[in-house]
Amino acid sequence: MTRLSHFLSLAALAAVTSAQAAELPAEIKQAGALKLTVNSTYAPMEYRDPATNELVGLDIDLANELAKRLGGLKIVWSETPFAELIPSLQTKRADFIISGISDRASRRETADFVDYLQTGPQFFVMADSEAKAATDLCGKKVGTTRSTSFPVEIEKWSKQNCEAAGKPAIQYVPGENSIDVRNQLKQGRIDAAVQGSETLPYAQTQEPGKYRIVGEAFAKGYQGIMFRKDDAALREVVTEKLTAMIADGAYKAVLDKWGLGANAVAQPMLNAAPQ
Repeated sequence: MTRLSHFLSLAALAAVTSAQAAELPAEIKQAGALKLTVNSTYAPMEYRDPATNELVGLDIDLANELAKRLGGLKIVWSETPFAELIPSLQTKRADFIISGISDRASRRETADFVDYLQTGPQFFVMADSEAKAATDLCGKKVGTTRSTSFPVEIEKWSKQNCEAAGKPAIQYVPGENSIDVRNQLKQGRIDAAVQGSETLPYAQTQEPGKYRIVGEAFAKGYQGIMFRKDDAALREVVTEKLTAMIADGAYKAVLDKWGLGANAVAQPMLNAAPQ
């Protein structure tokens, strides 16, 4: 399916929605609250502010604005390891997931994604690393979070750029989350790491002069708000509010606040990621 068809599918959805006046599911409206679960280790998307221990981030700001536009709903936040985000949705501990989670074809069997942010994996090293180009990492130990799509993307890139050129393959080293991966890099247990393009600028501002990005993002994807397949009503009304946020500038203001204006999408897209 092309991106145009994704746009058209959402346009058709919007037309139906406007005709039928998309509404919140009755149980959420009655409760006056949204249950949202995040993995708070993925700054600047969601994390605990070290100074205040407050839950902050781009996703937190977007969710708060959506809740306000959904009739002033209260958000009941909970936190869980990344691997438990999808089970939290499936067991209805969360009404939807907005927590730096990538839209992936393998996740669409039981869920739909409303894509709201461009992303892509990027290599980075310690500032004093000898690696100048991404191909300098062939044969090296490269870490990334095990529960993301990045291990597969690293393997694919390695086959095309290392092994096809007669160079040794990248040695993938798993990590639990982005903090763990950066710690492995600082401790010298890996030679390089891969994280999403949305997180590296923040990491560089938090530890100035420590990391250096190597090359451009080597794949393209989207982060999405994840909904249960059978929860179309909630997906439709959230899409409607997010579309309005993009149109009136509130979405841009949130992205600019976190330095990620370049990662913006023109409008929400349904299940648009290619992988």
